[in-house]
Amino acid sequence: MILRVVFWSLFISVLAVSNGWSYQGMVVKNGGSIRGTVTLLGGKPRPMAMNLVTIPDAVYCGRISTGTGWRIVEDFLVGPGGTLKDAVVLLKNVKKGKPFDLPKVEVEAIDCDFSPFVNVIKDRDELTVINMDPIEHDIQGYETARERGARILFNRPLPMNPFHKVMGMFGEHVHTHMPGKPMVENIHLRKNRNIFVMQCGFHPYMFSWGLVLDNPYYFITKEDGAFEISDIPPGEYEVVVWHPGMKIYLEQKIQIESGKTSKVSFQYESPKGRRSAHEMHDNPRFGKELLDEGEEIIPSLRHQVP
Repeated sequence: MILRVVFWSLFISVLAVSNGWSYQGMVVKNGGSIRGTVTLLGGKPRPMAMNLVTIPDAVYCGRISTGTGWRIVEDFLVGPGGTLKDAVVLLKNVKKGKPFDLPKVEVEAIDCDFSPFVNVIKDRDELTVINMDPIEHDIQGYETARERGARILFNRPLPMNPFHKVMGMFGEHVHTHMPGKPMVENIHLRKNRNIFVMQCGFHPYMFSWGLVLDNPYYFITKEDGAFEISDIPPGEYEVVVWHPGMKIYLEQKIQIESGKTSKVSFQYESPKGRRSAHEMHDNPRFGKELLDEGEEIIPSLRHQVP
């Protein structure tokens, strides 16, 4: 098997939904499977971070923070041995196979974060976003491509549940969630684009990424970095790995045989140097002393380590 590394911008064209053919679902008898892991070599990259003092709802959102007034964007979750979470492993250009039924995508805005961080969806399927927090969010959705820039898909307020009792909810140990009115959007990207991102306009450290697929052969890795894709018709395929924090995707050719499991693994090199304009730094003009009297940013839910 040959491992190929291709720049992220090319990923848009090789996985385009509008590629001249449509996927055909069928019953797959005695299909094969692939199994492996995705790892990140070189440790975690330098994190993106936002100064909570300059952003609304610093006290509530600061329940997940560094303890020094910063909120880290946790876009690289790396386990023991460098296993990488939230990498999407998929087969590209599959013309027929098992039924193309994807679960409906539902994203929660919870604790000033989006969960899940990475999703897959069919073109023109519904995306539902629900606010579980006792504060307002503003949902901005974009389709993205490096060579042509972003295009806005939607920009809508995400109200909180009106029965939230806001007073007294911001203490050190208070932890209450109630669903607000869902926001429902149909996701349709332009030709040759298949990546979209959501961000909160009020809390810019809130991200969620989506990948529009043209076949059902995919797997989103968990903390152990492991993946398995089954019921694949015999033949030669290209296996692709994508992670939203990387500028490249990885690709290998693989032969699938009836009733057999092929093993394949992928290793990313950790990005080096500065990744974003948003990084932790000392700035006395935006210290915690700017908070109102009695307010504190306490990482009572999760203490982030840079």
